[in-house]
Amino acid sequence: MSRLATAFAAGRPALVAFVTAGDPTPAATPAILDALVAGGADVIELGMPFTDPMADGPAIQAANIRSLAAGTTTADILRIAADFRARHPQVPLVLMGYANPMLRRGADWFAAAAAEAGVDGVICVDIPPEEDDSLGPQLRAAGIDLVRLATPTTDEARLPQVLGGASGFIYYVSVAGITGLQQAAQSSIETAVARLKQHSDLPIAVGFGVRTPEQAAAIARVADGVVVGSAIVELVARDGAEAPAAVTAYVRSLADAVASARKVSA
Repeated sequence: MSRLATAFAAGRPALVAFVTAGDPTPAATPAILDALVAGGADVIELGMPFTDPMADGPAIQAANIRSLAAGTTTADILRIAADFRARHPQVPLVLMGYANPMLRRGADWFAAAAAEAGVDGVICVDIPPEEDDSLGPQLRAAGIDLVRLATPTTDEARLPQVLGGASGFIYYVSVAGITGLQQAAQSSIETAVARLKQHSDLPIAVGFGVRTPEQAAAIARVADGVVVGSAIVELVARDGAEAPAAVTAYVRSLADAVASARKVSA
């Protein structure tokens, strides 16, 4: 069983935690990643900084700018990933970002380099399912899951194409907007998760706008995973290289809420 499959088969919802690689510097990122694990994150999403992160809100946009200003390169990100894999052999690591950094040296190169670094999955925000052949076959050949995004505007006609090439898990973007600024109504999340489960056996992780343990717990009662990003990135923005302690404490509050959510509802 893959690391991602194991994380989502633990008998409880998984907490998926996001940070931007190289924020505030490449040298600071390993300690922040370790803090996510220490806090109880089940899956780590490592953002690849890009100059035009169109799906991201102000917090992650600013993290991209800080990272790029610090000189973060794709080579740095892959080295951070490889070092993380050596320290945490069982924790799934997913690279999340945009097509330009992933495809600049070719899909074959990126897939091979990511696999060598121990990456488990890739989320590419701006490659639609209709253009799967630009990266999907190479990732699958390298044994890397291609995590697809579904949104409130993904209709019944398009949903089979979105889900057809997906693996690892489905990331349900719960709002029709950018990261960090708002959260969808719980009733709409419940309806969306139920609809996705009718079409796919993959785990469903819900993100965008999740900030509090209470929000995380509510989602965890209906979904297989909860994704938190902007709130963690804001702690890094506030504390910089001193962020690990605050990140661990915050992630622990989320992890405890997620772990107990279904016990409470039962």
